[in-house]
Amino acid sequence: MSRFVDSGQYMFHRNLFKLDARPNQIRVTSSTGGVATGTVSDWLEDAPPPLTANPSYKSDFVDGYRHPQQLYSRAKEIARQYPDIAEIVYLPNQTNGYQRKAQATIGGTGQSAVVVSSAAWGHEGGNDVTVEFVDRPGADLPLTVEVAGKAVRVLLGTDASGAPASTATQVADALMTRSQGLIDRAHPYRTNAGTGIVAATAGPVALTDFLDQKRVGAPDGEVPRGPVTIPVLRIGKHRDGSKPGVLIQAQDHAREWVPATTSLESAERLVHNYRSDRETKKIVENTDVFFILSNNPDGANYSFYNFASQRKNMTNHCPNATADPGQRNSWGVDLNRNYRVGSGHDGYAGGSTNCVSGTYQGPEELSEPESKNIIWLVEKYSNIKFMMSVHSNGGQLFWQPGAYIADGRITTPRPPLGDEAFYWQSASRILSQVKAHRETVVTPENVGGSSDVLYSSAGNVREDLYYTYGIYAFGWEVGGSVYNPATGDWQGGSFQPEWVGNPELVSGHAETMEYANGIMEMFRVAADWGRDRKNPTSELVPGAGTYRGPVDVRFETSEPATIYYTTDGSRPTLQSPRYAATEFREPGQVFHVTETTTFRWFSVDSAGNIEKNYDPTKNDRRNNYRTATIKIAKR
Repeated sequence: MSRFVDSGQYMFHRNLFKLDARPNQIRVTSSTGGVATGTVSDWLEDAPPPLTANPSYKSDFVDGYRHPQQLYSRAKEIARQYPDIAEIVYLPNQTNGYQRKAQATIGGTGQSAVVVSSAAWGHEGGNDVTVEFVDRPGADLPLTVEVAGKAVRVLLGTDASGAPASTATQVADALMTRSQGLIDRAHPYRTNAGTGIVAATAGPVALTDFLDQKRVGAPDGEVPRGPVTIPVLRIGKHRDGSKPGVLIQAQDHAREWVPATTSLESAERLVHNYRSDRETKKIVENTDVFFILSNNPDGANYSFYNFASQRKNMTNHCPNATADPGQRNSWGVDLNRNYRVGSGHDGYAGGSTNCVSGTYQGPEELSEPESKNIIWLVEKYSNIKFMMSVHSNGGQLFWQPGAYIADGRITTPRPPLGDEAFYWQSASRILSQVKAHRETVVTPENVGGSSDVLYSSAGNVREDLYYTYGIYAFGWEVGGSVYNPATGDWQGGSFQPEWVGNPELVSGHAETMEYANGIMEMFRVAADWGRDRKNPTSELVPGAGTYRGPVDVRFETSEPATIYYTTDGSRPTLQSPRYAATEFREPGQVFHVTETTTFRWFSVDSAGNIEKNYDPTKNDRRNNYRTATIKIAKR
């Protein structure tokens, strides 16, 4: 078994291997001689049949990858076709747009090189600008700039001998101040001091935004330039805030194409099966679902049309040292590092201050319109109680804690034991439905707090929504490795797998179908949560009684629930200590009782139901909380 160490801290040993027969027990022996034996349990227990088991159930609507224009067009068409259960909500903050300033790097990359950027966006006139550096005969000629229409001519200066004398810094300054507003930025190349003498160009150099090139195999059609208003497809029979809301947010990361098709497939299943499938009808009538099919349309278009590996949005916050066009595929903000809880700005690991890093967190928290929109949505629609941020392609399902401070590996707070148990229970249901499609199993080590199963991702959206608004916020890395029975190996996934491949192995289509099953089950989890009126029950184990000596006791609950308790004789309230978890993946704490102690407590389930209808906010005479006294007999 391999030792897993993260940020210098030992976490656990783990292994994944295939057995010919299912054992009843597993014995582990350490190199130091220790032995531990554990009973084998089923990872994914029997689950109700997936919705797709119904022969009349309609699925498999998405037949290929979709760029943002197609996704948004279909969302609007769904709202038009099914007005009784669907509508469009428009997010208020427009993106910065699939657009760039036109640029050119003139004179190579040395000390005499100049980087020039247009003031206008490329498609709004920047692409029409030309810049020419011109030598002139004569001595002691000044550096001057001429402008005719969109043509900028820099007449280079000379020294007393008539030799060229204009440095890159001088030329850049002249372009900034004398180009009649055509040039927005001009500077020496990257970190150069710009001391080199600028040479004349062979003729006018055309500036370009580099967005008119089409990657081989990219979709047909021109990408709309300029800011984008993102539509949210809202599906539910009762869209008045009375039902629990579920937010499905796909494609924060542009290169992740399957999350968008998975989310669209889920939306299609809801509207097409609402009138014909009883289980779908229950979902639509008992939840309020919000689909953001692509939260990063600018970056996604760039991924489809220009640079397939684009991760971030297209906002360029880079200073001159990294703002030349050779860096254009590295600009942008990682939207899933731009939030306010456990952020890189607060010292958490996993976000970068480097503007060309793949995890650049932005100049400040919530600097980007895309992240501002998510906060606006959950504040406007306070009934949103569940959220799934859909990513690819690791094959993980995770929640909080999602970030840590590297020095000491100090994570954001671990959820209360009751919330953590609810996450695990929900995960089992969701993953069982993924498995039902083609036996794909998301393994246990890939489920849990994301800082434990994946890595620290400072400033992610899930942390902000859970800790700020109390939303059960999941992260979904669809895809992952698939076992190949023909070779006995695991086949790894990718961000853009072939859409139709071997149906038993990795393909965009198979991932879309199986993970849509999981999203549909999440809707059922939310619907059940909204209808839950049953109070939890709990016990102190072993119970009240007299014991001859010290005894270890713990709490057990009938369902995922948080326990508040006291041992000092006071009545328990929501400010009392919470029954806590122990280590990662371990059950609740154990109390070692050495003297007579009375426990007073109550439990609260994930839906807010309180054991025995106890009201911890009122000091009434009933005091119908739970109580148990552990008596330690004196010898």
